[in-house]
Amino acid sequence: MSRSLVLEDFAGRVGQTFALQEQGLEEFPLTLTEAKPLRATWSKPGTRPPFSLIFLGINPFILPQRLYKFDLDGVGLVDIFLVPVGKDAKGVSYQAVFN
Repeated sequence: MSRSLVLEDFAGRVGQTFALQEQGLEEFPLTLTEAKPLRATWSKPGTRPPFSLIFLGINPFILPQRLYKFDLDGVGLVDIFLVPVGKDAKGVSYQAVFN
């Protein structure tokens, strides 16, 4: 990918389900449940404002934290570092932070 991802790439996609584009994870959908800006306290002027994404997976298997490939309409294939941050009756939540 030739450009940095920004919050606007995801803000209109809350509620959208994404399938990970990874070998062996063809049936592992993740739904984007939150896309929000983060405080830019430490950001340098002229750099991408930081933001956070939260995804929910209904699969009870917990993915380890690492880079995963997503296919974003209008953007293409991107790598996003996911960290599992919680598990409840709805499923497993994962966060991606861009700073």
